Amino acid sequence: MTTLTRARKRLFSNSLNAKSARAGLLFVMPAVALMTMFLVAPVVLAFSLGFTNAKFASPNEPEFVGVENFTELLSLGQVTVDADPSDPNAAYDNLRDLTKPAADTPYSGMQILAEDISEDGTKVDFTLAGDALFWKALGNTLLFALVIAPLQGGLALALALLINSRIKGKVFFRTVYFMPVVTSMVVVSILWIFFYQKDGLANVLLAQVIPGYEPVAFLTDPNLALPAIIFMSAWQGVGFHMIVWLAGLQTIPGELYEAATVDGANKWQQFRAVTWPGLRSTFVFVLIVISIAAMGLFTQVNVMTQGGPLDSTTTIVFHLFREGFRKNEIGYSSAIAIVFFILVVLISIIQRRLTRERD
Repeated sequence: MTTLTRARKRLFSNSLNAKSARAGLLFVMPAVALMTMFLVAPVVLAFSLGFTNAKFASPNEPEFVGVENFTELLSLGQVTVDADPSDPNAAYDNLRDLTKPAADTPYSGMQILAEDISEDGTKVDFTLAGDALFWKALGNTLLFALVIAPLQGGLALALALLINSRIKGKVFFRTVYFMPVVTSMVVVSILWIFFYQKDGLANVLLAQVIPGYEPVAFLTDPNLALPAIIFMSAWQGVGFHMIVWLAGLQTIPGELYEAATVDGANKWQQFRAVTWPGLRSTFVFVLIVISIAAMGLFTQVNVMTQGGPLDSTTTIVFHLFREGFRKNEIGYSSAIAIVFFILVVLISIIQRRLTRERD
């Protein structure tokens, strides 16, 4: 009787577990379906289309082209051509003979990336690229990431230290600093377009501070457009990282500060000996998050400058978008996406290795 009862209980338990598993599967399926549709499928399609000549809304079937897209995207070359000091176009005419699509040379189809004229003007060294705009976009993206990481992270840390101290109205300041984070980037970008105009608030404020200041249109100046976007992006995202730093600060035991005070350490010495070592893990997190977000810069460029002026604000993601959805080169834009993915992974690995703790 006891054995039969145990068998019935075991059978009932197995049946209950099976029903629970089926119920759990039914609850999970919608999330799995959505993740597959909007995350897994696009990644698989990008990696497969990158090796084809697929075009958006084209009646022709995509054809496999191997690494042709990647060769065009990443190819670089350098050539020296004769020039004529009396004819500014002579060097370009000679280069055109080497780079025209029908030319039987290694430089066929390549574009000018940079040039260097000799002192006597008789030679010009041209740096060529299969896609010169990609390399410009890569330079702009890396410059943006290199500047925004210390600027946004440092400002966020300063605000976190301020709010973490004993000041009145801390809740108010937290709200004010975090408000731009929850505001749509499109809305923020549109507002800052007016801010950066020649008669905008930025020029009004600078005219009050700098005597004899002449107003400029920041977003139409190739030398100022990218710095203007960097400043706006740092302002918009600083609140989120301030909260992260603040969470890290509140994990540091107060006894450490008391011990440092007893030892006669001033505020700066306390920061170096107690605060910064205690924020190491937070620093790594903030650095990686800012860098990944910076590499994906798109919305600000798309709304404020469209990659201009003179491609000075074109980024990799914007270049990818323009190739895929404006020029309909889905295969080529997928190749850019693959290269971009590999680049972000490499940067993350390098950052993690450089900032990891050592014994």
